[in-house]
Amino acid sequence: MRAVVQRVRAAAVTVNGKVSDRIAVGLLVLVGIGRDDAQADIDYVADKVRDLRLFDDDAGKMNRSLNDIGGAALVVSEFTVYGDCRRGRRPSFARAAPPSEAQVAYDALILGLRKRGINVRTGVFRATMNVELINDGPVTVLLDSARGF
Repeated sequence: MRAVVQRVRAAAVTVNGKVSDRIAVGLLVLVGIGRDDAQADIDYVADKVRDLRLFDDDAGKMNRSLNDIGGAALVVSEFTVYGDCRRGRRPSFARAAPPSEAQVAYDALILGLRKRGINVRTGVFRATMNVELINDGPVTVLLDSARGF
């Protein structure tokens, strides 16, 4: 499982011209599900999203987690996170899970985050979405449960 995690002042998802969901301060999590992902991958990403210290403390040092600040996570499925651009000009998505498997893992990640005390908002699985965000910093980190980066 891979995720692009961005610290935001606000973020929203729009589907067919209507806001599907939004958050104020928190994390926008663009998540891609891989073909071989299992519960351990879901737990790894959920723990990281909960525990990453990406928010400033009183001294201006990134030392606070999402739970510490009482922020929310906007979790959006994005199979293109698994795009492989090493060859040619068109990304290959061969390592991304098929939609039926990906939705099960996506839903499990959302449940896992909620069980960890995170206020979770979501995009719409398989929908064409517009994602708006105010990136705070900017701060963007990459997660990979296979620890490939």
